[in-house]
Amino acid sequence: MNNNRRDAIKKLIMAPLLLSFPTLWSASSSTGRTETASSKRLQYSVNAYSFNDEFRSGEMDLFDMMEFASDIGLNAVDLTAYYFSSYPKLPKKSELFALKKRALELGLNISWTGIRNNFVTADVEARNRDLKMIKDWLDISSTIGSSILRIFTGRNQPEGYTKEQVKTWLVDAFKDCAQHGADVGVIAALQNHNEFLFTADEVISIIERVDSEWFGLILDISGLRTTNDPYAEAEKLAPYANYWFIKEHVYHNQVKRPTDMAKMAAMIKRHNFRGYVSFESLSDGNPKEIIKEMLAEFKMEFNKS
Repeated sequence: MNNNRRDAIKKLIMAPLLLSFPTLWSASSSTGRTETASSKRLQYSVNAYSFNDEFRSGEMDLFDMMEFASDIGLNAVDLTAYYFSSYPKLPKKSELFALKKRALELGLNISWTGIRNNFVTADVEARNRDLKMIKDWLDISSTIGSSILRIFTGRNQPEGYTKEQVKTWLVDAFKDCAQHGADVGVIAALQNHNEFLFTADEVISIIERVDSEWFGLILDISGLRTTNDPYAEAEKLAPYANYWFIKEHVYHNQVKRPTDMAKMAAMIKRHNFRGYVSFESLSDGNPKEIIKEMLAEFKMEFNKS
């Protein structure tokens, strides 16, 4: 991917953010200081899966999550399809508009929506159903004001097919997603998720084969598990990232270790990323407290000179 395309993608993803935060525009245009502009433009979000247990039990809903995000000073929330009250049916516009209105009242953006799809199955009809689901949720994302829809590869390579054959299925499907994303103004973004594409080079190859400004990457540091140095793998992916996804653990050759927030902050700053960093907790314990701790630690490291 050339630099012009990467710059274009970054402009696409930041456009709604700049409109929502006019002070960010004035900061970058008036001072001309890269460091100041970058630090002011970095925005923070939380992923809905952090509260999976609370959503499933009825203890929380998406409105509760937005209240929490606003209370701790986050800029946005990431809403996942299966936590909408209507799921698996598509949400009604009234539900979308209620969430959109509440986000406005709380000073939040709805930065992404997400679904779970599987494009590595040999079942063509199943792939087509998931493709339609993605297009439906690209429409929903556009309606609710999200800039990105999170999608996946799927897992478990089917018997009788080579990995290269399956990659062709992925590229064809992702191109279709990107075309529909262009039509509705939402980027279809792959989250590297330790499922079928395990290395940075594999992910980059798919991105470059799809070759669309409306197909992007949600860089999940926790999804890089087959290397002894996940930070080095993330460094390769960093120029392609539309969105950074940080969890409390990374994996060194499948061995779980605490995420080094100093390394993450330095990497994101080094690449002059201007956009969203989202946090997700997968650990036992109080997810609200874990998210607050992760946010505080990252911001402390990022704001160091």
